Amino acid sequence: MTSKTAPVAVAIFNSNDDVVEMLRLALEMEGLVAISGHVDELRRGRLTLLDIVKEHDPRVIIYDLVPPYDHSWRFLDHMRQNDDMRGREFVITSTNPKRATELVGATEPVLEIIGKPYDIHQIVEAVKQAAARARKS
Repeated sequence: MTSKTAPVAVAIFNSNDDVVEMLRLALEMEGLVAISGHVDELRRGRLTLLDIVKEHDPRVIIYDLVPPYDHSWRFLDHMRQNDDMRGREFVITSTNPKRATELVGATEPVLEIIGKPYDIHQIVEAVKQAAARARKS
């Protein structure tokens, strides 16, 4: 049975090309559309989230928290406050989620991503759940 809904676009922001590629392939295997960019390009203004939102309308955004975690978290929080982010879901990853959560006081899940297949599977499942929530909003 095929779905009549358009595939959900997912934006991947990570600083590791290999991780981005693994996530892209895993998401596309699930029928999602993956758009990628580097966290550093966002923070330095070389890439704007608004342009990506206008061009691709990602309903889910995977954002990797990188050291310094407090700076990375503030940037994520700033992005999420933008009116254009309304109705979008975020899946947050980190290579050290325990430390990142401790430092920033995050109350939402931060998923570990170090490239193991299990990590990728967990993130894909979290994205699928987020996509389902985004479709309802």
